[in-house]
Amino acid sequence: MATTAESLWEDQSAFDYDYEMLRTTGVILAVVMFVSGILIALSKKFKCSKSSNSSPVEQPQPPKTEVPAQSV
Repeated sequence: MATTAESLWEDQSAFDYDYEMLRTTGVILAVVMFVSGILIALSKKFKCSKSSNSSPVEQPQPPKTEVPAQSV
């Protein structure tokens, strides 16, 4: 029984992480996400300022109904 457990753990002990590649990939992803976040924030800021200078957003008006004149 001990030989089966040893053979299972032997495969996992041979596994080794490539920390340099993991660190490089993490830094690249962090930079890409940071720059894209800045671009998204700036694009929304400029969009809002452009739309606020133009006509205000039109909201749907309720339908107008004519009220008949009241006779006394």
